[in-house]
Amino acid sequence: MSPVGVLDMSIDELFDQFDKLRVLIVGDVMLDSYVWGRVERISPEAPVPVVTVDRRELRLGGAGNVLLNVQALGAEAIICSIIGTDAPGDQLEQELCNRGLNCDGLIRSADRITTIKERIIAGSQQVVRVDTETDKYITTDERTRLIAKAKELIPTCHVVIFEDYDKGVLSKEAIAEITDFANEQGVPTVVDPKKRNFLSYQNTTLFKPNLKELREGLKVDFDVDKPEEFQAVVRQLKETLNLKGALITLSERGAYIDYKEERLKLPAHIRKIADVSGAGDTVISIAACCVALQQPPHIIAGLSNLGGGLVCESVGVVPIDKALLKQEAKESL
Repeated sequence: MSPVGVLDMSIDELFDQFDKLRVLIVGDVMLDSYVWGRVERISPEAPVPVVTVDRRELRLGGAGNVLLNVQALGAEAIICSIIGTDAPGDQLEQELCNRGLNCDGLIRSADRITTIKERIIAGSQQVVRVDTETDKYITTDERTRLIAKAKELIPTCHVVIFEDYDKGVLSKEAIAEITDFANEQGVPTVVDPKKRNFLSYQNTTLFKPNLKELREGLKVDFDVDKPEEFQAVVRQLKETLNLKGALITLSERGAYIDYKEERLKLPAHIRKIADVSGAGDTVISIAACCVALQQPPHIIAGLSNLGGGLVCESVGVVPIDKALLKQEAKESL
């Protein structure tokens, strides 16, 4: 599907165009479970607190938060992933449907368990987290099904996001085949990498690691506060992966983009930080929608940087508020 964007558009026009996008998110989707309660005694069986449960809540995790951010921007978010045929898988699929998300690319497999992260919280203190998961790569048959489903959906989409949490849905083979097909179709690919597959994202459009991922992925050390040294590492990244562009999130230092012959460093906006959880998901979602609309680097990085900072003002993992982002964009971009 050809892009619907043009370079010269106002912020109002850009945000209206978000509503016309179809975004395919390929990667690890999981379920976050929260149990809230109170501790009033120690167990007689072992020296551990007994949590009396007040309430429970299920939320979308992993690539699920990217789906929610893309949806919050107004675009149609489509998941392409593999989960189990177990009870958590049923709950995950139901959660996706309840939120009006497109599950056309969701594949269920009896040979795989669904990732669920359970957090037990007493008062404001997390007592323990219990992870039920596997990080083994999906089977050859599952990979074949995943690639076929991605190829079926890509021609109807404006951009592909690879959302990698190192849980095994994405492998070198799947990444290469899906990327090659997207490139043939003229559909850009935007990557949120993790360590295991870091060097597998060859020939993608925009690659978005944070500083830690950049250091570990290339196995290099550098001083981010020395511009020439840092820019040389980003050039090395682009050359190593044959990337069209790289967007590096720098935490309190802001963001840096090297894309379309432009190299820009944007400072972070001064905010009251409540929680940085999920900020990267917001950044990749905004960046991907801007790439789909053929926006220039300063808009891609500037709007993503704004959005990542905005969600840090909220406690917990929350999708971006489109109206608030639009208001801030008008004031600062």
